[in-house]
Amino acid sequence: MLHLGCVTYNLLKDWDLETIIRNLEAAGYEAVELRTGHKHGVEPSLDEAQRNRIRERFQKTKVRLLSFGSTCEFESPDAEVRRSQVEIGKQWVDLAHDTGAWGVKVRPNGLPSGVPMETTIENIAASLRELGDYGTGHGVEIWMEVHGPTTQNPPVAAAIMKATKHPNVGVCWNSNPTDVVNGSVKPSFELLKPWIRNVHINDLSSSYPWRELFTMLRDSGYERYTLAEVSPESKETERFLRYYRALWIELNQAC
Repeated sequence: MLHLGCVTYNLLKDWDLETIIRNLEAAGYEAVELRTGHKHGVEPSLDEAQRNRIRERFQKTKVRLLSFGSTCEFESPDAEVRRSQVEIGKQWVDLAHDTGAWGVKVRPNGLPSGVPMETTIENIAASLRELGDYGTGHGVEIWMEVHGPTTQNPPVAAAIMKATKHPNVGVCWNSNPTDVVNGSVKPSFELLKPWIRNVHINDLSSSYPWRELFTMLRDSGYERYTLAEVSPESKETERFLRYYRALWIELNQAC
């Protein structure tokens, strides 16, 4: 019961919202994650009327507004910087609530030099707990992308989740090369399995063990979305979307 969606980074970054919805629906995609800074323009700066229009537009399509891809990150040793990032994250939660999105993606982006890893992990976890509390009150989940130098390593991401200990905070599996251990993603998947709430996938023709990942997702009872986060391979984006979906269907059938 896996579902296919798409992240606007990078494939759809130059399309406006109407083009995204129209072309994803035509290509058979079920959801979209709108990444900040792209042409769609769906940002926390929108007013109430604009937010209502976005919610209503998605209610008229088969494409779900799944999540927002923020760039909020909480690894700074500076408490004021972390505070600012949490407040920005809350703005994204408000936007998700108002437009009907399920989650907000945040990320670590590495570890600051000169700071013990355990200290940074707790700094990230404390920020995630606060944002998780805020999200709970608004019906919005918080998804930490497995991302960034060192922090993309599954043992580090798992340590952050263990320190966070919040039911409304999970991870976004990011299909990184660092997931693979001796040709398998099983050890990494088992580490992060309790917290997987969203999945980013990329080049399905690469050597990454996609069949193994899809099988483990299905066997674990995961019934959410796998979101294509890919760069354009040609100027024919609509054609590429159909090609990518065909690869995705074949992987599902083979698992």
